[in-house]
Order: sequence, then structure tokens, then C-alpha cells
Amino acid sequence: MKQLFLLLALSLVVCANAQQKDWAGFDRYAEANAKISASPDVVFMGNSITDKWARMDPEFFTRNNFVGRGISGQTSSEMLVRFRRDVIDLHPKVVVILSGTNDVAQNNGYIAPENTLGNIVSMCELAKANGIKVILCSVTPTSVFSWRKDMKPAQKIRDLNKLIKAYAEANGIYYLDYYPKLTDEKGGLPQKWSYDTCHPNLVCYRQIMEPMVCEAIGKVLKVKKNKVFYIEPAPEN
Repeated sequence: MKQLFLLLALSLVVCANAQQKDWAGFDRYAEANAKISASPDVVFMGNSITDKWARMDPEFFTRNNFVGRGISGQTSSEMLVRFRRDVIDLHPKVVVILSGTNDVAQNNGYIAPENTLGNIVSMCELAKANGIKVILCSVTPTSVFSWRKDMKPAQKIRDLNKLIKAYAEANGIYYLDYYPKLTDEKGGLPQKWSYDTCHPNLVCYRQIMEPMVCEAIGKVLKVKKNKVFYIEPAPEN
């Protein structure tokens, strides 16, 4: 009987913790969203690659009227759930979607590539339905996940990128292909641009990704190239 009571108490604690968990990460940007008085021109939706970008180079975002809404570790499923709160409700002109790395890493368990694509497609459809232009990014290269060293992600990322690119091209969505510019012979980020083959460093952001995304935004918004965006010179390696 005593064991039964202990098991019951334990199950109640587990249920309480589950109910309190902010699974999709709504709280992460709730305060920042509430403080926005004027709509940003661009919202960057993503995972740690977007999260670290906004943290490492905040001036790039603030001076261009961009906002970062990346959350480290998130899969496409979690991004889709919070897409309305962190993108649509901010009324940007453009959303830059970079998603899929953590699906490949199986952070929330296995998800088939076509289901990852389905989540990305749903984000694109939500954006378009609300008058927001979409820039859909390739998943950046990774040859080793530091938190899942048993996996071999390079080819899986290339395969997922083929699906994302095909969808973008079939639906008139701008496809921002970071992958060829960033990958090394092993299918990861080279050492000069990353400490772990997965996460870009500041040099990579400033030297490669910022010029590329600014060019893409300029084309989507039909503004003159390099006339409206602030890009800090890249630091030395």
C-alpha cells in the first residue's frame, strides 16, 4: 500500500511538471514582443543558429530593424507552434525561416524529412496568408552534432535541403542557399567558421551570412542592393 501511495505521488509530480512546461517556448520572447512599438521589417525565425546570431551581432539586427526569434535546440514542430506569437503578431514585412537542424538531430525524437518539410510549409503558408513575404533558408551544414555524436547528419541535411529547395521553387518562395558557401569536404562548417562544425562564429555571420541574407531581403522587398542595410565589417579569423 505504501508503494502505491509513493507511485501515485510521483505520478502527480510528473503531471504537474508536464503541465507547467512551456514546450514551444512562448515565454522566451513574450516580454520582448510586448515592448515592440513599431513593426520590424524582418523577423528571423529559427533555432540556435538564429538565436546565437542575434546574441553575437545585435547591432546588425537593431540598426536594420530586424528581430531575431531563434530558440536554441528547437525543432520545426516547436517553431510552428510559436510562429503566430513570434512572427505573425509582430507584423513584419518579411520572415527568414531557418529550420531543420534539430529535426535531423532528433532532439524531440525521430521525425521523417517529409514531416519536417510539412512543418516548414505550414510556417510559409501562415506567413503568406498574413501578407508576410518569406525567405526560406537551406539548413546550414553540420558533419557532427556535439550533443549527438552517434549520428551522421551531413547527407541527411543535404537530402532535407533538396526537399526545401524543391518546395520553394515550386511555390515562388525565395530560397536562400547558404549551404554551398559554408560546407567543407566533410559536409560541415569549416573550423575557421565554427568550433563544432554546426554553429557559425561571428566571422561566419558577418562575412558570409549577413551579406547573403541582406541581398535576399533586398530582392524580396525590391530595394537597391547594399543601399539600406548595415553590415559590420567581419573581424579577422
